[in-house]
Amino acid sequence: MKEIRNIAIIAHVDHGKTTLVDQILRQCDVFRKNQVVRERFLDSNDLERERGITILSKNISIPYKDTKINIIDTPGHADFGGEVERVLKMADSVLLLVDSFEGPMPQTRFVLSKALQLKLRPMVIINKIDRPDNRPDEVLDEVYDLFIELEAKDEQLDFPVIYASGRDGWAIKELEDERKDLTPLLDAILEHLPEPKVNEGPLQIQVTTLDYNDYVGRIGIGRVFRGNININERFSVVKRDGSIKETKLKQLFVFDGLVRTEVEEVQCGDICAMVGVDDIDIGDTITHLEHPEPLPIIAIDEPTISMTFTVNNSPLYGKEGKFVTSRHLYDRLQKELQSNVALRVEDTGSPDTHKVSGRGVLHLSILLENMRREGYELQVGEPRVIYKEIDGKKAEPIEELTVDVPPAFAGKVIEIVSERKGMMVTMEMKGAMQKLEFHIPSRGIMGLRNRLLTATQGEAIVHHRFYQYEFFKGSITGKNNGVLISMTDGPSTAYAIDSLQDRGKFFIDPGVYCYKGQIVGEHNKDIDIEVNVQRGKKLSNMRSSGADKAVRIVPALKFTLEEALEYINEDEYVEVTPESIRLRKIHLDPNDRKKLSMGKKV
Repeated sequence: MKEIRNIAIIAHVDHGKTTLVDQILRQCDVFRKNQVVRERFLDSNDLERERGITILSKNISIPYKDTKINIIDTPGHADFGGEVERVLKMADSVLLLVDSFEGPMPQTRFVLSKALQLKLRPMVIINKIDRPDNRPDEVLDEVYDLFIELEAKDEQLDFPVIYASGRDGWAIKELEDERKDLTPLLDAILEHLPEPKVNEGPLQIQVTTLDYNDYVGRIGIGRVFRGNININERFSVVKRDGSIKETKLKQLFVFDGLVRTEVEEVQCGDICAMVGVDDIDIGDTITHLEHPEPLPIIAIDEPTISMTFTVNNSPLYGKEGKFVTSRHLYDRLQKELQSNVALRVEDTGSPDTHKVSGRGVLHLSILLENMRREGYELQVGEPRVIYKEIDGKKAEPIEELTVDVPPAFAGKVIEIVSERKGMMVTMEMKGAMQKLEFHIPSRGIMGLRNRLLTATQGEAIVHHRFYQYEFFKGSITGKNNGVLISMTDGPSTAYAIDSLQDRGKFFIDPGVYCYKGQIVGEHNKDIDIEVNVQRGKKLSNMRSSGADKAVRIVPALKFTLEEALEYINEDEYVEVTPESIRLRKIHLDPNDRKKLSMGKKV
């Protein structure tokens, strides 16, 4: 039997986790055997590669000195907590990767707390040690402080430390050691991190990840916690609701380098992929036919943000998307529920509208971005915080917000966050930057990043994660500015936009088709106004000296999907299509909007 190590890698966004794994694969000859040439192999989908973040966990294995090292890649962002909690169940130990300048960040803290609760054995890698502004000793002290704060056990506090440069492909045990390759890291994994326990008894495998293949359907991925699994035997599947049914596998795979290899049997402690179980779900337990003992259900944190997803009913309906009907939308959301366990979809009583809840705006915007790339067209309402009742009082989700900023801008940041009911908990110097930590309601996070970047001339580094539910903090003032709304349908003109520039900032370029009720800009004042962006210049046979002055237009503000979602108010929608992100009023007709506002005043 080959020795096995099951290791999850934890890191904050952009601390070099995927790059380090690339170098390990390269130095262990896995890339050459699998004929892989591209960088950042684990960031496999387009969104991950564009944004430089890990969204979905992946499984690979690395052969080293007669040991199979199963590596489980984990997302670095708290919005993908549902993904993290599941995949950590497959690991016995974790590699905590920390930037040699930035130190432990909010997302590191989130995933590490989950790993320590599961009693996993940690090993710390201080990465990017080749940075000119590195401060490894201070960072190591911060890591110890974090472990103590998270109430780590004594054996977890006694973690080995490796210093590395993932980009250059070397690791060392002491700072003065020779910087050659990653052998010291791989040796430390074999020396310090435990093998999986071999549990005697009837078979138990919990499905922690799902994959899908058009030919074979759903593929369940999980770790063999007890016994061995053989392809020729029959098994019981214990579902999340407690029901039990008999099944037989068609194929069984283990992870071998970057590919899956078909096998007859998988031993206890290894990770495998199973084909042939109908409607297999995350959290299901594959057990012995005559002794169906389920493993504990995987607990997933509750959603904190909800949005309304509805079919597109704008005048441009169906012009850019392939899947536009309520049936398409419903089927796609049901498909997402199969693998995205932190997501909730509720019926609103209307076949065209669904209430979708998730862990944060990023979590839901990634779903929307994937849908628009697949050809879906839909509209989304304002993100709303999910309130709870604690001891008979209204409670809301609170975020832990961290802002790294030059000291000159610290006062401005504190002022802006305080306006949104944020309370500062720590303030300390980190190199040349000031590190500010706040507890702020999730409502206050909406649109905050843009305001902070503007106030700090783009210097602020902003991160946040869910902290806990606390009693309602009171109302927060919304957007101070109204919007500019298109008065009619048709392409916008440079002449009209130029003459309206003193009214506010525009979100559209000249020549873009706009419809009545579409939001085309932000007004300087706190009221909404209608503007005619389609107005053309009247031509006459008389010329005046200033008639043909050059049109000078300020570049349009372009929103990302998250920014658009955070910008809108309750009477507005974001229209999401494969080609465009538009803002619009829910009621396109100005008379309908007036009636609604009059009704509210009454």
